[in-house]
Amino acid sequence: MTYFVDVIIPIPVERFFTYAITEEEAQFIKPGMRIAVPFGKSKIYTALAYSLHNVPPIHYEAKEIHQILDDEPIVTVAQIKFWEWIASYYMCAIGEVYKAALPSGFLLESETLVCLNADVEVEEAELKDDDFLVYEALQYQASISIQDINAIVDKKNILPIIKRLLAKDIVVLKEEIVEQYKPKLVKCIRLKEAYTSEEALQELLGTLSRARKQREVILSLFTLSAVTGKSVKVTDLMAKSGVSSAVIKSLVTKEILEEFYVQQDRVEYDGEEGVASGVLNTYQADAFHNIKSSFEKHTVTLLHGVTSSGKTEIYVKLIEEVIAQGKQVLYLLPEIALTAQLIHRLQNYFAEKVSVFHSKYTVNERIEVWNNVLNNKSKAQIVLGARSAMFLPFQNLGLIVVDEEHETTFKQHDPAPRYQARDAAIVLASQFKANVLLGSATPSLESYYNAIQEKYGYVVLNRRYGDVLMPDMELVDIKEAHRKKRMKGHFSERLIKEIEKTLEEKEQIILFQNRRGYAPILECNTCGHSPQCPNCDVSLTYHQFKNQLRCHYCGYHMAMQVKCLACGSDDLDTKGFGTEQIEEELKELFPKASVARMDLDATRGKHAHEKIITAFEQHEIDILVGTQMVTKGLDFRNITLVGVMNADNLINFPDFRAHERSFQLLQQVAGRAGRTKKRGKVLIQTYNPYHQILQQVTVNDYEHMSKEQLQERYLYKYPPFYKLIKITFKDKDYAKVNKASDWFATSMRNSFQNHVLGPEFPPVSRIRNYYLKNVLLKVPPKQSLQKTKKVLTKINTSFSSIPEFKSVRVLINVDVY
Repeated sequence: MTYFVDVIIPIPVERFFTYAITEEEAQFIKPGMRIAVPFGKSKIYTALAYSLHNVPPIHYEAKEIHQILDDEPIVTVAQIKFWEWIASYYMCAIGEVYKAALPSGFLLESETLVCLNADVEVEEAELKDDDFLVYEALQYQASISIQDINAIVDKKNILPIIKRLLAKDIVVLKEEIVEQYKPKLVKCIRLKEAYTSEEALQELLGTLSRARKQREVILSLFTLSAVTGKSVKVTDLMAKSGVSSAVIKSLVTKEILEEFYVQQDRVEYDGEEGVASGVLNTYQADAFHNIKSSFEKHTVTLLHGVTSSGKTEIYVKLIEEVIAQGKQVLYLLPEIALTAQLIHRLQNYFAEKVSVFHSKYTVNERIEVWNNVLNNKSKAQIVLGARSAMFLPFQNLGLIVVDEEHETTFKQHDPAPRYQARDAAIVLASQFKANVLLGSATPSLESYYNAIQEKYGYVVLNRRYGDVLMPDMELVDIKEAHRKKRMKGHFSERLIKEIEKTLEEKEQIILFQNRRGYAPILECNTCGHSPQCPNCDVSLTYHQFKNQLRCHYCGYHMAMQVKCLACGSDDLDTKGFGTEQIEEELKELFPKASVARMDLDATRGKHAHEKIITAFEQHEIDILVGTQMVTKGLDFRNITLVGVMNADNLINFPDFRAHERSFQLLQQVAGRAGRTKKRGKVLIQTYNPYHQILQQVTVNDYEHMSKEQLQERYLYKYPPFYKLIKITFKDKDYAKVNKASDWFATSMRNSFQNHVLGPEFPPVSRIRNYYLKNVLLKVPPKQSLQKTKKVLTKINTSFSSIPEFKSVRVLINVDVY
């Protein structure tokens, strides 16, 4: 009888591939195990076993697998089911979900090895210098990798060399799978078996009476193993006994001590035991009980708690109850910047039960968290992470907390799968019959609408913790200030006065400006030319820190221009302003204050967020300037002033959610002020202080804002009433993008009539030399989403069979908001 296995390969093809296996392999392989399989002419991929059967494939002959990589499945059946839902709902291939879900260290790819062909006689004189170097190296080694050849010939492009050697049959190529993950091993030390009895030990100490240092090592070893009860690390023993490694080495040579290695997790918690959570105040306790009773009727509950109302304490109480039942908890956050502060808060309560999973961690660290969750270890009972943490192999999930659920960063835009983590988390929870708590001070209109429609439970917490007053919010008219010449740089007199007053009182300040860099545009005052990115349809942003002009889309950069590139004039000026410019102006206006910046440029490293936040908490920084990173969920006790440098560029953004987002962002940044006894102050600089959204922000009127926005969405057919699917076309040929998008849009109009908008160029219509064009499909509430996607898939299949459009990439984005 022949056996076959269907596998998932991490490539964007919407189907499973079938491979032949032996009977022994069929008995060993289980769904969720990794298998190395040959694919294409010579590539080997890490595939995932999906199902086993006896039906051969119809259209091709099944190849044999290369090797089995796991002893046990590393992906659960529940996970694969969840991946299938993501692939079908967000219209992508399951291979793309697999690639996004697994830490890259698990996705082994083959490494090409070059070997000598033993059957061929080589005329060394005929070889070129570079070819000879490779041939000579192969005389001493059976095979060498492509990276080794790079090093040998010291050239970047080595393909011509390999091609020449292959053409002469001197070498053959073979593929080999390379395991990337290496466990961390720590060197430990122990007494040899012969000296473990009491008499032998007494005798040993007697013989070492003259070797004082060696005797000290033996005594220290005993003390350490008695105190910790664990294996003793060599480094700890050296520190305790105060000796060098040479002394320990001599004891190993004398066969008194022996060395051995212990595997250790890279992320270890070495703090105290957790403390019991505090007592909730009356309002928190009411909210807590309301959430619990809401969970009896609804799987999902929305907690609408104003900023600084103590939502985290409520989460902690709920988590305590869930882990007491032995279940796992997933705590999703929108920003890596937030995890730094929350890790410490959660570790205070739950000690080593907290694991962290996000992209700033190394591949090896993420693999260890994955394995801990898979094996249901206590150290991974609570997983704190960004949206990718949702893909971990949970065994017994009891609760998912989605903090700041309104945040746009929960939506993945590129590459596929383009999922929305908040919505996907609800589906994941339903698989485990777990509950979901969505928390926010400014809920997204979709969640709020679901709550008032009673699809979700709804709990309101509208008192700040400790009855602290909401911050006093004030709009500053900078149009008027400019007219009366009452501006210093980008600061109004009003803002400068408040900053001076706050600094005098030894309190801290946050300033928010939603642009990084120094200035978004450099312009020549003579001819009006401003340097553009050669690859994208945007002007270059000036970064003073590196004295560069940079593109924020493709990373292209050039040195700051001394003269205009068009007319040669040296009268250059910057337009607009970013965080760097604000930071510089602050240093001039307040030379005694310590100023720091928190944006993408300032937080490149692994612990960069943590360093800035810790310095701010410890009052080493007086004024923190930042982009959206400073607006979300951070809890600082000593901030009494928050300044928004310019609110208009938020409101006047070409997007149907611009007003909702502006309200959320301004409310969130305002919520950083006055979180203890003293009332905070928020100053919002604007050219249009009478704008309705700004008026609603100043009085914290979420209800009116949501009512008006929902009314507008209903009139103009936008979410939450209509679903949106965006189809983006990408190609380097401008004419081809136009033709392809027109063809696709016409086909869509045949099925969906006037619900199709476009094709239209986006505000930035060329990125990395690819032209972009969008078509938007609005799906009415009564129309079946599943049938709509089937029609779209059919159109896409027909489209991809047209030879002319072969090079055009089609990206489908479901729920594009």
